Amino acid sequence: MTALAIEPATEARPEPPRTGCVITADASYAARLAHDGASPGSWFPERWTLDGPEPYAVPLPGPQPEEPGTAVLPLTDGRVLIRREADGRHLFSLLYPTGPGTGEVPLGAVECAELTLLPPAPDGRSAYALGVREETTDVWLVAGGAFGPEHVAEVKGRCSGGVWLDRAGRLLALDREPPGGGPVKTVAVDLDRGGEISPLLQITEESEDRLLLADPDSGLILVRSDAAEPGRPRLGWGVLGGTLPIRFPRALRLADCAVTPFAVQPGQTLMPESCAVALRIESAAGPHDGAPWLGMWRPAEGKLHQLAAPQGWLAGCGFWSRDGVLALPYVTEDVPCGLARVSAPEPEEQQTAAAAEQPAPVAPRPVPLAQAPLGGRKAGG
Repeated sequence: MTALAIEPATEARPEPPRTGCVITADASYAARLAHDGASPGSWFPERWTLDGPEPYAVPLPGPQPEEPGTAVLPLTDGRVLIRREADGRHLFSLLYPTGPGTGEVPLGAVECAELTLLPPAPDGRSAYALGVREETTDVWLVAGGAFGPEHVAEVKGRCSGGVWLDRAGRLLALDREPPGGGPVKTVAVDLDRGGEISPLLQITEESEDRLLLADPDSGLILVRSDAAEPGRPRLGWGVLGGTLPIRFPRALRLADCAVTPFAVQPGQTLMPESCAVALRIESAAGPHDGAPWLGMWRPAEGKLHQLAAPQGWLAGCGFWSRDGVLALPYVTEDVPCGLARVSAPEPEEQQTAAAAEQPAPVAPRPVPLAQAPLGGRKAGG
């Protein structure tokens, strides 16, 4: 594995405030809300270019500082979507660099008490948001439409999350709490068919089942569910459209730690067990003075590799190359825009996670994930 060059932090030079960043689906651009350190209110959008020899940042300040809760999302044409909130209205604009200043194209507004941007769409040109009401959730196309924000789907129940299931940006997975309450289940929303909804993830009737990540190339999915232990959510993995059950590897269960997957290696067509997965690990009593650290894991192995994150990591952000190199954005006093790169560990001998689990029942034909049997309750990889 390639070692990360990590310089120890010095007490004499405090790091600037950091927020996470959002990365386009093709990893060409990223955007974040940055801080110049001059005063508590000096927040501004910043665009990172990632597909060149070295990353570089372009500040996109407006006529006045942004609020700390302002959301940004990059598009693959180099523009950055920004969402500002004022008096219950969410106002959207596209920002772009223009000479020494920042150009801005207003897109319109959505009136909604609770609205969040979804992860970048696979096409890189569109942007979507979820507007959550008391018992209904609206899906909005807020960039890429013809006439400003467009209402594209209505889902009964309160939805959260948001995972794209295909490269076309047609199928969107949402974690839905049904009207009137009940366990959360993941549903698929077909945006090309007026928001048609179908069940996607339902391990047991009583379990809370949420989809965290999905890789369209291999079909690998990462879920969080309490199906294996009621009331105690665990990380599991499965394959969309496969015949085997969701499995809950022991390696991904760390005592007193929060473990969250944030990136899956692309390009592993029909090889979900070989995909490298990057995870953010954090604990108040962790080995790195309370700072999050990094995990790397493959379904085909029974081991979770743990290592320190680079100083200044925008924790929970990163992307894989097809050949298994993980890029981690970071910011320090000396490096305002950096990418630390680390290779995935070489696969060990075929000590597979499946070998350590209970034998999974095999369905006679491929079945929807919602109907796949649950296996590996007591043992994991």
